[in-house]
Parts: sequence; C-alpha cells; structure tokens
Amino acid sequence: MAFITRCWKNGGGDVAARCICLFVLVCCATLVHAQSPVDIGQLSVERVDDEVIATGNIVFELPAVVEDALLKGVPLYFVLEAELLRERWYWFDRKMTSAKRHMRLVYLPLMRRWRLNVTAGAGREGGVGLALNQNYDTLDQALAAVKRVPHWQIADAAEILPGTKYKVELRFRLDLSQLPLPFQIGAFGQSEWDLAATATVPLNMNPAK
Repeated sequence: MAFITRCWKNGGGDVAARCICLFVLVCCATLVHAQSPVDIGQLSVERVDDEVIATGNIVFELPAVVEDALLKGVPLYFVLEAELLRERWYWFDRKMTSAKRHMRLVYLPLMRRWRLNVTAGAGREGGVGLALNQNYDTLDQALAAVKRVPHWQIADAAEILPGTKYKVELRFRLDLSQLPLPFQIGAFGQSEWDLAATATVPLNMNPAK
C-alpha cells in the first residue's frame, strides 16, 4: 500500500506511472480474493473390488453471516460432485461418469437440534439414489458430517479400462441458488457466501488389499 501511495503522489501528470500503480493494486486485490476459505484435504480415490471409492474431508469454517442465516431458520444446501475422467493425451479428458451428494442443513428451533438430509446420485444421468436423514445436537456435529467424504462410491469398476489412466475431479460448494430470494440477492458478490473448492487426484488402479 505504501508503494501505491508514493507512486500516486510522485506520478504527477505521468499517466503511465498511475496506470502501473492501478495495475499493481488490482493484482493485489485479485490475489486476496482468490484465497478460498474452503479446502479439500486428504483426498484419495482408488479401486476397491468392483467399486471406485473416494475418501477425504472438506476443511472450512462457517462465516458468521452464514451461521446467522442458519439460526434464523434458513436451510443451507451443500453439493459435493465427483467426475471420473479418462485422460487423453491427444484431446480433452473424457468424462466417464459422475456422482453427487446433496446435503440440506437446517436448524429446528422447537427441538433445538440440527437436521441434515443427504441424497446421493450416481451414474451418467446423475439420478437420485440413497436418501439419509440425521439429527444432531450441535452445529459442529452437523458440519462434521457435511465435511466428511466417507468411503463414497462414485463409479463402478466395470467402467475402468485396463492400461488407461484416470483421474477424479471433486467439487464442493454452497448452492446459493437454493437460498430464499432475499438471501440470494444479499449473498451476491459477498465473499462470506463463496464457499467452494475443487481438487483433482489420479485414480489408484490397484485394488486395495
């Protein structure tokens, strides 16, 4: 910031100097904004018998403004998506299949408990499959369940071709489109609501022992 101030004062009528200062300022702001508050850690994907399994954890802290919305009874919708990609040196990687987990977290004030509804879909069409409902005594307990990637089947091993390299792209996000309209408008452009992360890892082709 000191460099920017000196540059601006000393620039006088030098338009080029001021443009350089402005460019540096924009770059610094972009770098700060690019630091995502969400991280995907300890991610691994491997073939286990007839399944392709992903495990890992999502690391983030719920911003105060988002937690306040939860306490007011606004449900939050988190989406976890995995894509199995076949690597191709001569073209873009080919998407083989995908799987999704939709997680709806809401506070129940009368019960003073937190409810997490999870629906999971897999396959090329992303159809909805298993549905789970669980209540928790505290928000920390509920968020711990949201953050886990627990031995998740994302594909069938039958889709894996021998001698071919694969990788998996995992994406996590808070789905703002599911918020009530007033909250969608308030969240637009606000970094506190920008909870999203992406990670890519190679598929371990050797079946786990």
